[in-house]
Amino acid sequence: MGKTQEVQPHIIVQEVKEENSPQYQTSKKLASHEPRNYKWWISIIMYAFFVIFGQSASTLLGRLYYDKGGKSVWVATLAQLTGFPIVIPCYCLAPPKSCTKNEQIRQPSAVILALVYFSFGICLVAYSLMYSIGLLHLPVSTFSLICASQLAFNALFSFFLHSQKFTPFIINSLVLLTISSSLLIFQTNPASHVEVSKGKYAIGFICTIGASAGYGLMLSLTQLTFRKLLKGETHAKVFEMVIYQSLVATSAAILGLFISGEWKGLSIEVEEFELGKFSYAMTLIETAIASQLFVIGAMGLIFKVSSLFSNAISVLGLPVIPILAVIFFHDKMDAVKAIAMVLAIWGFVSYVYQCYLDNQSSKNEYRNGSEVSKSPLLEEVS
Repeated sequence: MGKTQEVQPHIIVQEVKEENSPQYQTSKKLASHEPRNYKWWISIIMYAFFVIFGQSASTLLGRLYYDKGGKSVWVATLAQLTGFPIVIPCYCLAPPKSCTKNEQIRQPSAVILALVYFSFGICLVAYSLMYSIGLLHLPVSTFSLICASQLAFNALFSFFLHSQKFTPFIINSLVLLTISSSLLIFQTNPASHVEVSKGKYAIGFICTIGASAGYGLMLSLTQLTFRKLLKGETHAKVFEMVIYQSLVATSAAILGLFISGEWKGLSIEVEEFELGKFSYAMTLIETAIASQLFVIGAMGLIFKVSSLFSNAISVLGLPVIPILAVIFFHDKMDAVKAIAMVLAIWGFVSYVYQCYLDNQSSKNEYRNGSEVSKSPLLEEVS
């Protein structure tokens, strides 16, 4: 132990000197702008597919649950949260990361990680419950278009938490998405079902907006956690965060199910489900799997790129849902919804174009940086 204590200060001082050296700073800057290889793009495509497919499938299955006799918002919330066991094999098979001694010293304590996962779990169950309430009272098409506002909330939180730069194209994207969601307030016949009153529509609208804000905040906080707390970690940390926060959220949702008393009517709900008992169970199971794929994809995109990019991919899939809702649930696609969908797509394209410009700028910086790194001046300093 004595030798270890004597060596560690020397190692830390040496590493600090290396970090302050011109070569280290230059290499660090180059790494941040280095062009992505094919493995990176494959993982991005895979995560994006998980987000778009998981979001579309879970939303439509959630609507199916309500339309065929489901009444419990806590059961619908549980269905969004209980799919995390499918991640456990991926977590066990994830390759461990070889850490340097300095990285081991900076590793967060178990208490801090527990507090982070607990807080994220509570946030997760809160906005999942609001999503369930919103989907109960709103048509699928209206619900999905309102959810597009989550990109605007995420950008706002990213501005404060990550110093996100607001370029003209990003501002244009946020304005269009905000207008797209706001248009749905002025629908003359908002509810697609006769039994949904204007009061319940307002509750559904407010809950969906609140859930979108909560989701945007959680994405920004997740990115902050990856950058500051779990800095330099592997995909294992992505799976670990998904598992632990989902475990906390599932426990909270089960507690809410019993406190609310909705568990008393579950046996009747299963018996009266129009598609039968087996379809009732399969609807909830498939919703859980689809929701978990969405969570894995969203976390993976945050880990690889940023929370704003993850949310943009999510918004990309939202216009698909109203079209599927018209086909499968016979939702009405009136002029207001059509305009809102066009504005949402326009807003997304504006954001993607800004991402393209950023990527081109990164390539130019990398080329210029490569030339600087070969300068004899840096070699003399080292």
